[in-house]
Amino acid sequence: MLRITDNPVYNARILSMFLFSRAACLIALLTILFLASPAMASPWQASEIQLARKISAVTGPGAITLDVVNLSSLRKADVEEIRLGLLNELDSLGLHSVSSDQAAATMRIILSETLQDYVWVAEIRQGNSEPSVIMVTMSRPDKAILERPASALALHKALIWTDDNRILDVALPVSNPAQMIVLEPESILLYVLQSGHWQQESSLTIAHPRPWPRDLRGRLVLRKDHLFDAYLPGVLCRSTATAPLGINCRESDDPWPLSPDRSTLSAFFAPTRNFFTGALSPGIQKQTTTARFYSAAPLPRDKYTLWVFATVDGQVHWLDGMTDQAAGNLGWGSDIVSVRSGCGSGWQILATEKGAGPHDTLTAFDVADREPVVVSPPMEFSGGISALWADADSATAIVVVQNSETGKYEAYRISPTCGQ
Repeated sequence: MLRITDNPVYNARILSMFLFSRAACLIALLTILFLASPAMASPWQASEIQLARKISAVTGPGAITLDVVNLSSLRKADVEEIRLGLLNELDSLGLHSVSSDQAAATMRIILSETLQDYVWVAEIRQGNSEPSVIMVTMSRPDKAILERPASALALHKALIWTDDNRILDVALPVSNPAQMIVLEPESILLYVLQSGHWQQESSLTIAHPRPWPRDLRGRLVLRKDHLFDAYLPGVLCRSTATAPLGINCRESDDPWPLSPDRSTLSAFFAPTRNFFTGALSPGIQKQTTTARFYSAAPLPRDKYTLWVFATVDGQVHWLDGMTDQAAGNLGWGSDIVSVRSGCGSGWQILATEKGAGPHDTLTAFDVADREPVVVSPPMEFSGGISALWADADSATAIVVVQNSETGKYEAYRISPTCGQ
């Protein structure tokens, strides 16, 4: 017979073996999870593998150079992670990164996006042959992953000028004494600030051989070699460069600048209507057309500019040089403009909206991820907004309103400041 004292010894040995076995399994499991964690941590790996395999099928193994251009809302850290991931996957397929003078193939990876997906495009050049283009897409992660807080803004308005005649635009050159230029349908008025009041200095008649369209629009753009250009439907007026100041007006189908910097982008205005035709000059990279639109606003990014268009069908379009995305109806009015505030993502969109009764409002939106976020309370005006243009420095905007009670036109300068 077994003694009673043998039982504890026997059981203790079994318990020790059992605990050792569980510990070994746990260590093995943790080791597997640790080794697998880098792949699990990257949401981009599947797309990196897919794109690398497509590239390899075109080029075969060899020496390459790779440049990554980000046209999406991805953060710099994500872009660098994707670049390193692509290089790693390409290396595993026999495509080794070298300097450009040693490479048999050069690759330009463009990271873009739609409202639903990320779109990665690879442009591959080998020798003198035509470039090959391949593409992969992946669903965008949950918005919460990419969402970044935007700093709140406060909008301030200062009344510049009031007139019984329609005001199309106002410009304030940097000068001493201060000057103001007012664009009206039939004339351009020049004022000088004296003793705290604007005094008219001259009135320049606009020559136009055809009647103006019913809903007339106009744009003043300050220049360096002369004081200003005035754009009207089918007519361009240019000021003289020397005193006494005059203007030369001529029939013209020249495109209108869409921002104070004339070198960025211009668009052709329909001479008998109140909107732009959608033809762009010189274009946003390879994009030279978009839908017909009332107004447009640039949002500069690190390596490209995202352009926002308020189209005639009430939608908003985003153009980045690769894709033309229709964001649908955001409830914005026909006039939008961008301002450089330094808050949030740096630049914001000011968009008109219908307020209560005849009173329009202006609201600031931050667009860090192509999904506008309201960052200011709506600013209400005394009537309908008839014009909205960026000021010369892009840090402020000019708004023209027709007062619903007096019928007069009022021009305001709008300034954004960061919230506390």
